[in-house]
Amino acid sequence: MPFLSFTWNPSEGIDLGFFLVRYYSLMFVIAFTLGWFITKKIFKNENQSLEKLDSLFIYMVVAILLGARLGHVIFYQSELIFEDPISVLLPFRTVPEFEYTGFQGLASHGAAIGVIIAMFLYSKKVLKKPVLWILDRVVIAVASGAIFVRIGNFINSEIIGKATNSDFGVIFKQLGETFPRHPAQLYESAGYVVVFLILWFTYWKTEKSKQLGYLFGLFLVLLWTVRFFVEFVKESQGGFESALGQTLSTGQWLSIPFIIAGVYFMVQSKKKPTV
Repeated sequence: MPFLSFTWNPSEGIDLGFFLVRYYSLMFVIAFTLGWFITKKIFKNENQSLEKLDSLFIYMVVAILLGARLGHVIFYQSELIFEDPISVLLPFRTVPEFEYTGFQGLASHGAAIGVIIAMFLYSKKVLKKPVLWILDRVVIAVASGAIFVRIGNFINSEIIGKATNSDFGVIFKQLGETFPRHPAQLYESAGYVVVFLILWFTYWKTEKSKQLGYLFGLFLVLLWTVRFFVEFVKESQGGFESALGQTLSTGQWLSIPFIIAGVYFMVQSKKKPTV
């Protein structure tokens, strides 16, 4: 084994004898649970009813999972819509033969769009506040959850990095490989730790949370900037990048509009009334 590298070959999950708890699923459970506690603390600080928090949790779970799945299919695997439409939303495929696959293929860009749409509906139907108010607060929990989702990707040996062509890196034995790659999932996860800490500090230690849209904009800029730069050491996941000359990956092209939108919301927040 090359010096400074290590072989990664974990089990699929925790075997309870009657049921296998997959680590990837466990990371989602941790992400949603931590997000609930973070948002609960924020709601208490804002004197918001915890009954509204229960509704928010349901909106978020559905938005993230549905948005992430549809985002993956639309941006990276659109052929499924025509070749195997059932597999788009259900945890199995029928082509070339029926097989249970679990929920595979989730795109963070799709999840982001799903959350924005869901928070618009939630703010109108439940919260009765401007949509930017809830977006400014829920993104703190989203950033914390993203940390564990990428750890789950690492455990699954998916969304892998490029070969390092050196003694440094991770050898993904599950993929049948003998050479080290960049642990891109861990790079991204570490970046999201920084994003979460900045958002957390900004909310609790500054007055920026009173500027509608500032925290949401800051989240968009920070998170998608991390994603943009980590993409340089990721293997291509496909998508439409070939149609644009392979200059940037599909993930990078999709990140740019979010970063621009983030800057817009941060600038506009100064012109909006404080809350």
